[in-house]
Amino acid sequence: MAISKEKKRQMVADYVQSLSGSQAIILTDYRGLSTAQLTELRRRLRADGGRFQVVKNTLFKRALDQVGIPIPEDQIRDTVAVGYCLDEVPPVAKTLTDFAKETDVLVIKGALISGTFVDAERVKELASLPPREILLGQVVGAIQGPMSSLVSTITAPMRELVQVLKARSEQEAGQAAA
Repeated sequence: MAISKEKKRQMVADYVQSLSGSQAIILTDYRGLSTAQLTELRRRLRADGGRFQVVKNTLFKRALDQVGIPIPEDQIRDTVAVGYCLDEVPPVAKTLTDFAKETDVLVIKGALISGTFVDAERVKELASLPPREILLGQVVGAIQGPMSSLVSTITAPMRELVQVLKARSEQEAGQAAA
C-alpha cells in the first residue's frame, strides 16, 4: 500500500525533529530482528536516553538533506534503523553494540557525531568509554594532582621555617631550664 504525500511529509518532519534533537545518530542494519527483540532494544535505549527507529530510506535521505547532514550514500541502503542519542552518546553506543553481540543479527554501520561520519569501529570505541561520572572524576583527579603538588611546594618553605623556629625555641627553653 502506497504512503500518501501528507504521510510522507509528516514522516520527514518527524525525522528532521529527531535529527535536530540528537547528539548523534547511529545507523544500523536491523534485518532479521524479531518484533520482540526490537521492542527490547527500544526499551533498553529509552533507559539510556536514546531512541531506536526504523526509517524509510528515501524519506530519511530527504530529512538528512533538510538538516544539512552528509552521510555516505552506501550507509543508507537495504534495511536501516537509526539509534538517536538524545542525551549522552556512549551509553546508547554501548547498548547497541551489546545488543548486536547478543543477537548476532543487528549490525552497526556507523554513526554521525557532530557532523562527522564515523565507522562501526569508532562506535565500538565510544561504547567502551566509561560513564560520564567516571570521566569527570578522572578529569578532576588529573587537575587536582598538580594543584596539590603546587600548594605543597609553595607552603614548604613556610613549614620548614616554622619547624626551625620551633626547634630553636625548644633549644633555648632547654638551655634556660639548665
